[in-house]
Amino acid sequence: MVKVEFLFDFGSPNAYLAHKVIPAMSERTGVPFDYVPVLLGGVFKLTGNQSPALAFAGIKNKLAYDQLEMRRFIARHGLERFRMNPHFPVNTLQIMRGAVAAQVAGVFKPYVEAVFADMWERGRKMDEPEVIRAALDDAGLPTDELLRLSQTDEVKARLVANTQAAVDAGVFGSPSFLVGRELFFGKDRLGEVEDEILTQKAG
Repeated sequence: MVKVEFLFDFGSPNAYLAHKVIPAMSERTGVPFDYVPVLLGGVFKLTGNQSPALAFAGIKNKLAYDQLEMRRFIARHGLERFRMNPHFPVNTLQIMRGAVAAQVAGVFKPYVEAVFADMWERGRKMDEPEVIRAALDDAGLPTDELLRLSQTDEVKARLVANTQAAVDAGVFGSPSFLVGRELFFGKDRLGEVEDEILTQKAG
């Protein structure tokens, strides 16, 4: 079986957009995507990278073009529920620890769906403890258990380890994809991700 990893941080709007088209890719290829929570701030620190808003702030037309490509992607895939979070950028440390906690608690999939929607459909400020608690309650998730697990050394260490392993594999931002050992960055490489899956599957 081909191994495909989706290395993501909820703070990336492009990770949300990729997340929304992954199910169709998985169905077409017959290969599941393994979601791996990483801390984008940690990735940036380890690689010397920074957000596009900072990296390209002084480059005429670059950010405007990035927004154009985002609008094209949204239109192509019918992702009309997407809204830019009014609180962007959001510190995602707690919700990324929460993702690892959700894996431990066995509620990872509904947690991911809820938090991505809270970030990029409902526009919640998901770095405020009371907002996080309300969001988890609204999603019917085991809020107290997830918040408790999020503060454990095990969960914190696993997120750090995920982030370090991602950087060791060549990752420098989110969303990133590993198809076997082949690395792809960004939602705009999803076509190449699918091609590589099929190539490895056939080989």
